[in-house]
Amino acid sequence: MTSFLPGVPAEAVHAAFDRSPGSDLDSPDSSAALVANTFGWFLTRPRLLQPFPGVPMGLPELVELGVGMQLPMRGVRHPRLDALVTTPTTLVGIASTRYQPFRPAKATAFTEAFDARDWGPGMARYGNLRKALTAGRQTFRHLDAVPLMKQIYALRTQAVKQARGAVLVYLHAAPTHWSSGKPVDPKAINRHQAEVADFARAVKGDDVTFVPLRWAELLAHWARQPALAAHATALTGWFGAL
Repeated sequence: MTSFLPGVPAEAVHAAFDRSPGSDLDSPDSSAALVANTFGWFLTRPRLLQPFPGVPMGLPELVELGVGMQLPMRGVRHPRLDALVTTPTTLVGIASTRYQPFRPAKATAFTEAFDARDWGPGMARYGNLRKALTAGRQTFRHLDAVPLMKQIYALRTQAVKQARGAVLVYLHAAPTHWSSGKPVDPKAINRHQAEVADFARAVKGDDVTFVPLRWAELLAHWARQPALAAHATALTGWFGAL
């Protein structure tokens, strides 16, 4: 049985991840355990989750893990968000990554019929980027842009249904070493950061606000808040530098 930090409701976390095939809570290289311990702590205390740095959201009403998000097409594989925060005005999706950007084999094509739908003028920048990725005019070596954009389109779909705004937080790490102790190529870390910035610039102003946020920045932000300082310290002690 996976162990969790104090205050994390183990049964609720396991129930959430049982609905998320492929999420390995026991792998040292997976971000699943990091997500489970970080946001699982808020499942029973959502009001303690303060707005993320740079995210227009308001105070949370609900925090969920491993949330399936429906695309408005039939016969497709619907994406999941690592976590979803619901506020009175906004759906805040969290796409977490730790070591994944530094592994090969990123998706390069959209198999779903995204071009067959009118996503509205508020998604034009995402549409332009999607078409550039499909045509090979834009490539990312470290940012897994295709599944990220599927999450964004699904988040947009559900936000419209609920008459809420939508924010996708790309919560990423810059690990200097793999869990084995082998160094992560610093050039790869820098390239990933540059690709994240390129993606953010390309879609800025569209209806789904894309907010890149480092894990280290989030935990430092929480460490300055009395109600969250102990949780932030526990996470840093367990998972090390992120």
